[in-house]
Amino acid sequence: MLALNLPIFPAKVTERKGKKLIFDLVRRKYVALTPEEWVRQHFVHYLITEKGYPAELVANEVAIKLNQTNKRCDTVVYDRYLTPVVVVEYKSPGIEITDRVFDQIVRYNMVLTVPYLMVSNGLSHYCCQIDYKTQTYSFLEDIPPYEDLTTP
Repeated sequence: MLALNLPIFPAKVTERKGKKLIFDLVRRKYVALTPEEWVRQHFVHYLITEKGYPAELVANEVAIKLNQTNKRCDTVVYDRYLTPVVVVEYKSPGIEITDRVFDQIVRYNMVLTVPYLMVSNGLSHYCCQIDYKTQTYSFLEDIPPYEDLTTP
């Protein structure tokens, strides 16, 4: 798979019935190894090992209902009270991060109303902090450590 702008980790990759699979630490099972999944596994590993996100408070493929339609958020991070604080959207490395990608995650956030939105294609990573009181947002220079997400 393609080298990413994320730390390398010992990914568990196997093959079954001619299809490559990667072990998802969060879901605790092997899943299809697509370019987007490659990004997800690297980014989640980065959040857990480099940024201190507790693995037990990270969930992949979280189902939500948006306008009577079932959708799935790529990753949701929760605080210690199990309130969602981050939604992450992944794209394949060949997909450019555009306003359209942010529009997708903003739609998901209409349901979850988290204070942080993250988007990554494995090469470029963005984090947006939303202030609901002032109805403003700002892009952060880096992905914040978990402790910064959950302290006022």
